[in-house]
Amino acid sequence: MQKTLFFTVAFYMSALLTGCASSTDGGSKLINFPGAYRIDIQQGNVITQDMVNQLRLGMTRNQVLYVMGSPLLKDSFDRNRWDYVYSLQPGNKKRHQENLILFFDNDKLIKIDGSVVTDKTDTSET
Repeated sequence: MQKTLFFTVAFYMSALLTGCASSTDGGSKLINFPGAYRIDIQQGNVITQDMVNQLRLGMTRNQVLYVMGSPLLKDSFDRNRWDYVYSLQPGNKKRHQENLILFFDNDKLIKIDGSVVTDKTDTSET
């Protein structure tokens, strides 16, 4: 009788504690031991301001490929849109994400959009 009661209580306590361990932000705070090292996670295309500043309206797709590299997403329904996405999750800190969307028409760059845009102070033409 006591063994059954002990195992029943232990089962319910473990179930309750498991529910308390869940996190609403995707599990980044699931295990947060003080002093424990957590690796930085980088995903996608690295987007630097220098790379974006080299982009000019009217560039061909090949010129954009040379400057930016292959896009992370090429929309199969809209071949005139390229998406570059970069995210960094540094250790125990919040995730940082940047995106750059390039639009083409007749194989020429016509629009640059996203969280990283060209530096307006650079007026030199290439």
